[in-house]
Amino acid sequence: MTNGDNSVNPGGLAALKNVSRFLVLMETLINRGPHLPGIGVFHGYSGYGKTYASIYATNKKRALRLEVGDSWTRKKFLENLLAEADVKPQKSSIADLTSEAIMALGDDYERPLIIDEADKLADKGMLELVREIQEHSQVPVLLIGEEQLPNKLMKVERVHNRVLEWVPAEPCDIDDARALANLFCPHLDIDDDLLDVLVDKAQGRARRIVVNLNKMLEHARNSREASFDAGSFESGWFYTGEPPRRIARRVA
Repeated sequence: MTNGDNSVNPGGLAALKNVSRFLVLMETLINRGPHLPGIGVFHGYSGYGKTYASIYATNKKRALRLEVGDSWTRKKFLENLLAEADVKPQKSSIADLTSEAIMALGDDYERPLIIDEADKLADKGMLELVREIQEHSQVPVLLIGEEQLPNKLMKVERVHNRVLEWVPAEPCDIDDARALANLFCPHLDIDDDLLDVLVDKAQGRARRIVVNLNKMLEHARNSREASFDAGSFESGWFYTGEPPRRIARRVA
């Protein structure tokens, strides 16, 4: 059944366990000693809520946040970083843009820089650029990426050696599912046994849990029901991420 909501902040984001893990990583980097490296890595499978955690932390800690695009070059990365820092570039060369980024970030070196989709920087050989910016500005840099991001970083020794903490994102549990239900379906009475099924069907992926909660919300609107348990839905009803199979029909 629906419990009192202690896991939703006024900004409309649920404080899931991966959010807490990410915030602890951020605090570790902010409060590190001057002799310690300043890069943290938050990695995990798609759908575990890594981006969600970074948005929560951005709002909570006034961080700068970039989500790297597939088409980004070094110059595009630097231009977007300066725009996020509210700085208008004075010159256009890569070297000059890098210097401007270092100066802009160094003015508030305790303000974290979050880089989501950092795998793309690794794939394009742009990690050394991030290392240079972090090393000279001393800002905490948090790299977010998929499960293989640590392996990609380990191939770039100068960057790998500057990682202070590696934190894996974990699959959602029933408490996370309850927090999401309280956020997205506050008027529905959802039993714990149904949330257990939901977590299992979604394989602990926050994104799929939210999709299923939205399905429940639509069902509630159509059926005018507001209370659900594990017996309310058939096994095949849940969204699992798998596409439906085509049913073969015999042609006479």
